[in-house]
Amino acid sequence: MTALHFPKIIFKTRRGMDDYTADDMRYGDIHEHQLKNDFQLNDISAHIDPFQLIKTDAAYRPHDLITPHNVTRTALTQTQCASLLFDEFRQLARMFSFTGPYQHVIGEMITHMQNNTGMPFYSSSLDSALREQILSDVREKCTLKRIKLVLQEVIDWDSNQCTEKIDARMVLMLADSYLPKFMRIKDSVNGLGITVHDTCATHITIDALSISNNRYRATVTYSVQDHFGLDKYDIRSPVFRQFRLFRLWFFLQRSRLFGFRPFMTNMQATVEITGGRDEKI
Repeated sequence: MTALHFPKIIFKTRRGMDDYTADDMRYGDIHEHQLKNDFQLNDISAHIDPFQLIKTDAAYRPHDLITPHNVTRTALTQTQCASLLFDEFRQLARMFSFTGPYQHVIGEMITHMQNNTGMPFYSSSLDSALREQILSDVREKCTLKRIKLVLQEVIDWDSNQCTEKIDARMVLMLADSYLPKFMRIKDSVNGLGITVHDTCATHITIDALSISNNRYRATVTYSVQDHFGLDKYDIRSPVFRQFRLFRLWFFLQRSRLFGFRPFMTNMQATVEITGGRDEKI
């Protein structure tokens, strides 16, 4: 039997890490005419006409037929306009992030976008949220249960070694598993739905595996990546475009006038699992 060496990647999603060619990673690529006509993005901000760089002291409604005569209009620089739009972005995000220990993360991510570096984003809070999601998932097709099933099957319990079958079995079992995502009902208000929601790429690695006395102990690391950006399908979705937050986000990212850069959100969590030869999973 050939000895297996760890760490060992046991699963990768079809979508790879660091895919900067994805549409939701594009920025500054859509001109005003397209935004208004192809995407019907006329009502962007409640206070600002970002196309004209004008702020009003009343709610801005481009489709209103009658405009109050006492409305004050203030010309803005591009920098001033962007700053006000990001302030509005943060305020609108509160409706999706107002409870729990992760509610502050969306504000940090919006500020990261405003800084416009395009560098990956890391957060110990998101790492903790990922670990909590992995450990709390008790569904039959959750990844931890699938990993335990495969280990129980591919370990040669007489020699206390893991067989080469682990590669094919892990790929088969994990391809049909529920990968860790933040799509639960509570994630729509705790900040995890607006910051991550679905994920783009996941790698799962067994860092170490020890076997003795019909028991095993394994350390498993999940590396998960998401894109903090919107693609054309997002903004054309009736679900997304009904919210001003997403219209404003798409404008800040994709308009040629501003073109703020989206970025990768990187998360990592390490968990320890144990099991036995005849243990029921």
